[in-house]
Amino acid sequence: MPRSYPPEFRRKVLDLVESGRKVAEVAQLLGISEQTIYVWRRQRLIDTGQLPGTTTAENAELAAARRRIAELEAEVKIHRRAAELLGETTSPRGGSKPST
Repeated sequence: MPRSYPPEFRRKVLDLVESGRKVAEVAQLLGISEQTIYVWRRQRLIDTGQLPGTTTAENAELAAARRRIAELEAEVKIHRRAAELLGETTSPRGGSKPST
């Protein structure tokens, strides 16, 4: 699992690079990989609208939505299993109706 750095640390690293210091120098000084700095710099450009891509806020929203979907799918699975055990079959609310 990749190591997580606080946003303030990332900001300071990128400020050092933008002030003219070389990525390799900053990476060695702080004990992080050069690739990490390049990824952070690219994400900052995306977040500021200078490059196309998914912003940090959008990524967080997508992750939250995926977690919620997984929770709901687990709940549906539990309810379906309970219905099977009770001998009932239920369809989702507003389920499919014959077309007219």
